[in-house]
Amino acid sequence: MSLPAKVMRDGQLEKRSSGLLQLWKRKRCVLTEDGLRVHSCGGGGSSKAKELRFERMVTVDCVEHKRGLVYFTVVMAAGKEVDFRCPQDGTAWNAEIALALVRHKNLEAVQTCRDRHLSPGHLGSAGEDEEL
Repeated sequence: MSLPAKVMRDGQLEKRSSGLLQLWKRKRCVLTEDGLRVHSCGGGGSSKAKELRFERMVTVDCVEHKRGLVYFTVVMAAGKEVDFRCPQDGTAWNAEIALALVRHKNLEAVQTCRDRHLSPGHLGSAGEDEEL
């Protein structure tokens, strides 16, 4: 059983729709140690969240400041881009998402390095008591 990921930020962002008109829609977003969950704001009932997991995220890109808003793009490994905007006041979402992504990628790299050094192939390679 895994523990739920720690919530780092919870609030509202606007996400650009992928439809023909590309309208901006208000979404409730939850930034966790695992990624960004995007929930619909309307409808009353509980909706299924779209999850942008750090494992599949490449970068947070294209920051633009215009008319009191910060525009940014989350680029996914499959080449998909998800556009967001938020008010410029306070700590910007794009910075928090980018920092959380870097933290996640660093932890992944450390774990990969540990796994490589603890693998059976590496344990006997330093000349320790090997059987001949």
